[in-house]
Amino acid sequence: MIKESINFKEAGKFEETRFEKIHNVIFDSSKEASILVAQEIANIIQRKEELNEPCVLGLATGSSPVKVYEELVRLHKEEGLSFANVVTFNLDEYYPMDKNNIQSYYHFMHEHLFNHVNIHPQNINIPDGRISIEDLQQYCIDYEMKIKAYGGLDFQLLGIGRTGHIGFNEPGSHVNSATRSITLDHLTRIDAASSFLGIDNVPRKAITMGIGTVRNARRIVLLGWGISKAEIIKSTIEGEISSQVPATYLQQHNNTTFVLDTEASSELTRVKTPWLVKSVIWTEELKLKAIAGLSELTKKPFLKLTDKDYNDNGMSSLLTEEGTAYDLNIKMFNKMQQTITGWPGGKPNADDTYRPERATPERKRIIIFSPHPDDDVISMGGTFDRLVEQGHDVHIAYQTSGNIAVSNEEALKFAEISMALNKDSDAAENIIKFLKNKKTNDIDSLEVRKLKGFIRRSESLAATRYLGLPDSNVNFLDLPFYETGTVKKNNLGEADIEIMCDIIERIKPHQIYAAGDLADPHGTHKVCLDSLFEALKRVKHHSYMKNCWVWLYRGAWHEWESYQIEMAVPMSPDQVLKKRHAIFYHQSQKDGVMFQGDDSREFWVRVEDRNRLTAEKYHALGLADYSAIEAFRRYYF
Repeated sequence: MIKESINFKEAGKFEETRFEKIHNVIFDSSKEASILVAQEIANIIQRKEELNEPCVLGLATGSSPVKVYEELVRLHKEEGLSFANVVTFNLDEYYPMDKNNIQSYYHFMHEHLFNHVNIHPQNINIPDGRISIEDLQQYCIDYEMKIKAYGGLDFQLLGIGRTGHIGFNEPGSHVNSATRSITLDHLTRIDAASSFLGIDNVPRKAITMGIGTVRNARRIVLLGWGISKAEIIKSTIEGEISSQVPATYLQQHNNTTFVLDTEASSELTRVKTPWLVKSVIWTEELKLKAIAGLSELTKKPFLKLTDKDYNDNGMSSLLTEEGTAYDLNIKMFNKMQQTITGWPGGKPNADDTYRPERATPERKRIIIFSPHPDDDVISMGGTFDRLVEQGHDVHIAYQTSGNIAVSNEEALKFAEISMALNKDSDAAENIIKFLKNKKTNDIDSLEVRKLKGFIRRSESLAATRYLGLPDSNVNFLDLPFYETGTVKKNNLGEADIEIMCDIIERIKPHQIYAAGDLADPHGTHKVCLDSLFEALKRVKHHSYMKNCWVWLYRGAWHEWESYQIEMAVPMSPDQVLKKRHAIFYHQSQKDGVMFQGDDSREFWVRVEDRNRLTAEKYHALGLADYSAIEAFRRYYF
């Protein structure tokens, strides 16, 4: 993938960006990109220090800038970066919001940055969510005037919301808007719901710097991470300026750079259809991507695409290389056909030359890693069922307890049942007392977290028993990074990686299945995947790992694109129902799910829709018509 510095270049002045109106750079990982952004900020701080001038920074909150702040803290502690000359103005704050609330941006900024560097407290400016409604308008004017008194912002760090908001400038914001109070868009509140343990707890208003304030900054860097931001990133960079996508106003700024990871950039023309931008080297994957996209665009199956279809859609160079559409269509049709298998563990005594999995060994040792205690059946329940039925030695590894996703009401129900069975249970009595008196910002006690974890365990065991897996093959890893009692988790640690290494070394798998879905709204999937990747680095030298293949499935939010799928496991109508019943055993997650993003459907509904849609996509390409398909992509380590 593209690796660049973040030095500004004027958009539209070189071939790669002729579709683009904002300069952007793309990195393999958000961590790598964040380090470079932090270094740019550090350089500005040091340059202003040499001039004996204050460095005025506009800062953002949310998950996007966390790694930037981590690197700034490291630069301070390990390389002596001083913040003594730094003055900060934060973009926004919920309203009303007490600064001591753990959801406040005041708390966020001190936790991630200010408590760890030598910035003077009087130089920290964060909108005050406690200001009275009567004084709010004047407060916003004063905040604006204070920024101007410092000569404006030297550097503004931004994230972007799925509505296209920067700060809390929601759709409809004016290009010249200043610091003010604003009503939050419903989608913005949905995106914040996981942090607040439900949308009902998310404030409806906020205080935000205006578009005009932001655009007056001398340098702007916007961070965009993850597949969920891909559509709005494309609209912002390639679309027309519109108040309905406030971030498009940045097209008019002469020193703005969008810093993106590969998934956030995936809808950009130069990434999604690079042959429309420049000459390309037609790799096998790029050919399949192009032809699958052409099939979808023309609504024709592979074998009905014509030379004219290719030429009319900017793909004449592919035909020049391959010959005729007829030959190319057959080649790509066969490639997709060969991804389909009813034997995800490999078919015994069969020629596996064109099958996605090996025929031998006939009985494979398999680990299915599940970030939460229901991702296994939600994401690959049909494949799980097939692997067990076909006689493989399947082991489930639930990476986290999932306790935070159990509602207080559900936990109280179980505690009261326990109390009814044992009147002398001090633990049950303590849990009942805690839950009945729990305040919004209270972190669950250890006893409550244990109970919620046990609820998830019992549901998992019920589901795996239903699918015929013995309890001895079910592993609850309870990775420590997750066990904070809050939505915010710890960073991946050595203990987490050692636990992952231990189970791999114990089972010595021929196959590993893991969640490759990074659109999880509260980040657990990514940390769990990182823990696997790091463990694989450490154990790959063992002889048994030379015969281990890793397959990635996606979670409840997104599916692999058809051209990315390397193994497609079809399901019959009966298997769809069996998968549904396995999901139903996770009763605490069935009704009123706490972390379902902006999709109001229950998990079993959305996953059935997704599996059906994957099957329909295969059929539209001219392949067999199945009820549902689960999809996987191989990871090479």
